[in-house]
Amino acid sequence: MGEPITFIVPGPIEQITGGYLYDRRVIEGLRAEGRPVGLLELMGQFPDADWTAKASAASCLAAMGDGAAVCIDGLALPAFEDALPAAARRLDILVLVHHVLALETGLAPDVAARYAALERKLLPLCRGILCPSPRSAADVAAYGVPADRIIVVPPGTDRVIDVAAPTERAGPVRLLTVATLTPRKGHRLLIEALAALGRSDWHLTAIGSLERDDETVAAVRALVAGHGLENQVELAGEWPPERLSTAYRAADLFVLPSYYEGYGMAYAEAMAHGLPIIGTDAGAIPETVPASAGILVPAGDRAALSSALERMIGDPALRQAYAAGARAAAAGLADWTQTAHAWGRAFDAIARRR
Repeated sequence: MGEPITFIVPGPIEQITGGYLYDRRVIEGLRAEGRPVGLLELMGQFPDADWTAKASAASCLAAMGDGAAVCIDGLALPAFEDALPAAARRLDILVLVHHVLALETGLAPDVAARYAALERKLLPLCRGILCPSPRSAADVAAYGVPADRIIVVPPGTDRVIDVAAPTERAGPVRLLTVATLTPRKGHRLLIEALAALGRSDWHLTAIGSLERDDETVAAVRALVAGHGLENQVELAGEWPPERLSTAYRAADLFVLPSYYEGYGMAYAEAMAHGLPIIGTDAGAIPETVPASAGILVPAGDRAALSSALERMIGDPALRQAYAAGARAAAAGLADWTQTAHAWGRAFDAIARRR
């Protein structure tokens, strides 16, 4: 069964991002195995923690009995700047680092430096670190955390049992992207790359929250209008996870020109649905998406992204070939039950090193 674990997450765990989904599915899987798992949802602002967040974090750690096993979601780490050093001496604290905070796209240099200093200070104090990919693990190791205190447990996927080769359908090629509209996900670059194509035989559905970054949303809307793409680009907003399979099944091609990913769960889900991929070579994306499953272009390269889109949209046989590669790659991905089990074993392996 394993020892009890308390997860501490920044805000409500029902938020729809890859990190919260990972946390939620691991907790559900561990509980299904009979393991006692507690959940504490911090109050306040994240990741740039305000006073409320820091007070909430300190209160959570103070309430833990000596020797308790705690997993902190890395997005909440800044809230623990004051409380964690002392608490780490009496608690088994592990951190789930989806990706290091200092590598978030669009941060001012001083903010990125502050996050890097904070992570470099706090992460080595913890019992260990769990990461979703070797790339994230390498980023953590660069902060001075010994390699034997870092374990990689990739996210799971919702297996699509009946996924089949996509069939050619009349009408425009249906493009899908699934990501919150933030600078890191590359929506602005995608619109610019699509506008440069000079063809109209495509339609993009962009699923993801329009509420987290008003500046990015406004910029994307302005680009869509400025290029006259209102009839070809749908900003569909946030969808619940259980509805997303419908979107993947309806698409012909998945595209997400992210500037960095600690794993890339949306890419894995797209492959699990048999979709060919267009992504970038940033972060852990090449570890998630093999060359057989799609085209990865240099992050931030609009011309390369336009070229990849031109090739995929204009060549059904190429899409079919990459779709076959995606299905083959997806067969080797873990499901969420396997991921939760592996995560629990990894947590125990680290926690035993007292």
